Amino acid sequence: MKIELERITRNDSYTSGRLYVDGIYVCDTLEDKDRDDNRNGIFDGGETKVYARTAIPNGTYEITLEHSPKFSPRYGGRKVPRLHDVPHFDSILIHTGNTVDDTSGCILVGNNDAPGRIANSLAAFDRLLPMLERAAAKKEKIYITVK
Repeated sequence: MKIELERITRNDSYTSGRLYVDGIYVCDTLEDKDRDDNRNGIFDGGETKVYARTAIPNGTYEITLEHSPKFSPRYGGRKVPRLHDVPHFDSILIHTGNTVDDTSGCILVGNNDAPGRIANSLAAFDRLLPMLERAAAKKEKIYITVK
């Protein structure tokens, strides 16, 4: 399964985008500020990560479904999407939320309804998670490309 996160708006406080699964639009996204100014996937040339206030760098990452002590209970005990081998980041998840205060570097899903906000997050997550669960059940590798 191939997921693509196309970043649309990058500004001083947030990054918004669109999420596609196998080429089909699924929902919008909200992330912290994208500090990878030259979009090369690494922090160089004076770029720095600010803890819990920085979007992950551009790149392709494997996703697995894993239990999250914080989020799995919110979703009836279901596992959540976790990105692997993200440079300078640990425990990056795709989950629900409404503002960049809910991200801590993670990717929020929903509908961008106002600048810096996302709505209908649980509905978007409930569309996305079954797609990932089906792929995982078939032992498909799941990758996300962030650009």
